[in-house]
Amino acid sequence: MEAQRRDGEIVVGGDARQRFHDARGYGRPLDGGDVALAPVEAAHLLFRGDIEAVDGADFEAFVAGQSGDFDARFLVFADLRARGFYLVPAREGWVDDAPDTADFVVFERGSGPPDGDVAYGLRAVGERTDVPAADLGDVALAVADEEGEVTYFETGRPEPGGDATYEPPAADGTVLADRVLVAEPPDGLYERGFYGQPLGVTNGDGSGESGTRSIQLSLVEAAYLARRGSLSVEGGAAAVVERGRAVEGERFDRRLAVYEALRERGVVPKTGFKFGADFRTYARLEHVEELGHSEALVRVLPSGYVFAPRELALDVRLAAGVRKRTTFAFTDEDGPIEWLSVGRLTP
Repeated sequence: MEAQRRDGEIVVGGDARQRFHDARGYGRPLDGGDVALAPVEAAHLLFRGDIEAVDGADFEAFVAGQSGDFDARFLVFADLRARGFYLVPAREGWVDDAPDTADFVVFERGSGPPDGDVAYGLRAVGERTDVPAADLGDVALAVADEEGEVTYFETGRPEPGGDATYEPPAADGTVLADRVLVAEPPDGLYERGFYGQPLGVTNGDGSGESGTRSIQLSLVEAAYLARRGSLSVEGGAAAVVERGRAVEGERFDRRLAVYEALRERGVVPKTGFKFGADFRTYARLEHVEELGHSEALVRVLPSGYVFAPRELALDVRLAAGVRKRTTFAFTDEDGPIEWLSVGRLTP
């Protein structure tokens, strides 16, 4: 059986509708028993030997004639088919309500077109294809590496939230090189608000011996408190922000905006440096002595950011290794914040 190009489509005739579409979910039915195939479907049928050629081209010649990320889409299509999933190319007239950035619509295992239950839209790329953050959130992402192994990621846009609310008392501080010292912090500022870190503490969660009652605030924490009127320093909040910009440039404004947003949503952000992130976050807090593990790692990035797939793989692998979620916050100075969560997906 061979396929031919007809009116811009790859068409296979004979008993193709019964053999390929009705029984196995390939293609789009045409008049009679003909079926139109997407290029990736035609390649898979060529690979399996179900059709012999497309306009005389065998599998090798057909695939060599494709462009862009076709090889990645083929590898993803073949992998999911081998796992027992039906998937349909997200083409107009082939499937309804596919996300704009999807390459495929994947059906729940044991379900298929035309009336099956859809699991998710799927974007498929090679490991060297950059992926704009704006293209994620409504689709899963499949990345085919240089050896043909496929890694899957789920993505979403959940709004962060928690119940770690605390009204900080007034305090006085001194701006140092890259932090603010509060020599005599009020009761509860650290213990119940989890602001700062006591000097002399040996553990990152605040436990251990403390040689003094003083605490050190990060510049982001101090700027937030100063803007709220809870922290008095020479020069006011503007002095803290100015020092923050001197230390880390415009990135400071983005981090401060995200810190403020998280605190206002009942989430406590603390430094995520040792995890390679901007913040680690806690959605619940009564007292630091009862503090649980942080739930998420947050990276703050500029709006319009474009990911390299390797970057996503590193962030997600690291977060999973310490049992945390990966969250990205995209913002520019004085702009809105867009949130993106990314995690591993096992089909």
